[in-house]
Amino acid sequence: MTVHICLVSAQAAPNLLPALDPELKPKEVVLLISQKMRAAADALSMVFKELGIRTDLVPLEDEHSSRVIEETLLQIASEREGEEILLNLTGGTKLMALVAQQTVAQEENWRSFYVDVDTDAIVWLDKTPGKKLAEQLRLRHYLKSYGFDLSGSPERPQITHEQRNLMQTLITQIGSLEKPLTQLNWLTQQAEDKKQLKITMDTQQADSRSLEALLRHFADANLLQVSGNTISYADETARNFVKGGWLELYTYSCVADVTGEAGIRDKAAGLEVISKEGVKNEMDIAMMVRNRLFVIECKTARMDKPEAPKANDTLFKLSEICRRVGGLGAKGMLASYRPVADSERKLARALNIELVCGQDLRNLQDRIRAWISAKNQS
Repeated sequence: MTVHICLVSAQAAPNLLPALDPELKPKEVVLLISQKMRAAADALSMVFKELGIRTDLVPLEDEHSSRVIEETLLQIASEREGEEILLNLTGGTKLMALVAQQTVAQEENWRSFYVDVDTDAIVWLDKTPGKKLAEQLRLRHYLKSYGFDLSGSPERPQITHEQRNLMQTLITQIGSLEKPLTQLNWLTQQAEDKKQLKITMDTQQADSRSLEALLRHFADANLLQVSGNTISYADETARNFVKGGWLELYTYSCVADVTGEAGIRDKAAGLEVISKEGVKNEMDIAMMVRNRLFVIECKTARMDKPEAPKANDTLFKLSEICRRVGGLGAKGMLASYRPVADSERKLARALNIELVCGQDLRNLQDRIRAWISAKNQS
């Protein structure tokens, strides 16, 4: 088995992928790190240790000095004399890569390579034919490489025939059902706040024909029952589905339907990730595409009432989650049952957040396919 020397940068995938490949898996990984990359190296180290790979973190006293970089690498070489060493040049600064390759690697006869994360391929610098990596990066290891733990196992929900029919109705009749769905969301939220599985409608709500028709759709899917003015939910899972969880499930179904053709490697719904400081972040839908994280936030509630979360706040939060949890290449999408204002669309563009709102949800599957296959992903 070999030793990998890796130059650490903000992107974790290039250093993780070779270590997951059975042919290239090293017995040890040496992480050469600048001061600002210490946290990234610590997170990577935890993943390598979980994979049974010994890890050595070697700090650079001055990453701007070619002399310091060269001396540090030569010290690493002297401590591993006789070992087969592979140099991963994908990360680090340009100066680190140049010194490592043009001086130390040539002097020590190290083989050097570059990882193309878009194609899962190793590119050897000695003109040896490239190699496709055998393993693909999954959500769990990817998130851990950025210093986040999952609070539980990733959820990959199964969708019943009744649920699928109901969700299709809610999407195809999005214009006529928007108002009664607002009423039902509010009622269901009241039941959740009271920790109850039933809620009583007022006279106006009980007399609403549009709400009655909507409740009938949910009742046909065995999610609730209506007796007089009282709505009774089948259980907490059903109550969460009625409150808006259905859009999350519908979005997940759209992701599942394009998984193969779009090259989605891993996907999950309802992820809760925890930082090393104990801060929790929730992601409605998360998926891995081209070794990058794609996150979708789903909203059915109105975002224009004083007591409701604002669309701007939702966009800023989604952008921050993508940046903190997924690194530089992460992308975000907001799927909303209700339209958003022009000002919020401008903000979404500025934050590089994809929007699929209101009537556009009818084409959600196509929009997801186009979004994740876009050629301008960084």
